[in-house]
Amino acid sequence: MSDYLETLYDGYGQRFRMDKLLHEVRTEHQHLVIFENARMGRVMALDGVIQTTEADEFIYHEMLTHVPILAHGAVKSVLIIGGGDGGMLREVCKHRGIERITMVEIDGTVVDMCKEFLPNHSKGAYDDPRLNLVIDDGMRFVATTEETFDVIISDSTDPIGPGEVLFSENFYQACRRCLNDGGVLVTQNGTPFMQLGEVQTTASRMTGLFADWHFYQAAVPTYIGGAMTFAWGTTDPALRKLPVDILRQRYAGSGIVTRYYNPEIHVGAFALPQYVLHAVNKPSND
Repeated sequence: MSDYLETLYDGYGQRFRMDKLLHEVRTEHQHLVIFENARMGRVMALDGVIQTTEADEFIYHEMLTHVPILAHGAVKSVLIIGGGDGGMLREVCKHRGIERITMVEIDGTVVDMCKEFLPNHSKGAYDDPRLNLVIDDGMRFVATTEETFDVIISDSTDPIGPGEVLFSENFYQACRRCLNDGGVLVTQNGTPFMQLGEVQTTASRMTGLFADWHFYQAAVPTYIGGAMTFAWGTTDPALRKLPVDILRQRYAGSGIVTRYYNPEIHVGAFALPQYVLHAVNKPSND
């Protein structure tokens, strides 16, 4: 029995007991490890960084899908960038009104390995007839596609290696270009306590592109460093300020069963700590 040490931060990290190594491979893009841990279930890591665990993935995946989709209220098309483990796809597929789901993952090996070793993440979602799975670079896809989308979810790795370009100015501009009017872009943005610079960079890129931009947060235990931020950008400022009653109606009407998300969490998630607001130059009542 060995330990898996995460290497995301210098001088600070976390350790997982590796009860059983299930799979290890160097793909065309990155080093992938999937192992079992008694507490967190099956765990996937890429290039030394924990990506997802069976025990707490629901928090991350529910918050990146249901917040934008229920805020929008009439989503027909969704683009997922990244998300090879299938958890994001599983949650998006729960929305019956969605007609078209495009998922762009750079690493086909991640999809294949997760289908085999993390089947609870996708729970059959890869078989959904609405899905168009594209194995390609997410940046290239959003820069060249002729399609447009109501919601774009960037489920990227941290901004090192293959995920780096998904935090670039060009990426946000390209997403804006293929977002329908009144559409919403949400992106994984790291834990601000440890990665405040990334939050500031995203804020500066969102400012000129979206009529309304902000961040919302959730605490996911295996993403070390406290609460995690998700970036939010839309052309319709009303979507972020929806009354909780409307969200309750939409949530109840969706028939979706969640383990973390609820309308009250949705509203509360947009309340940010002063240090984050200060860092992105936002008034606390925004």
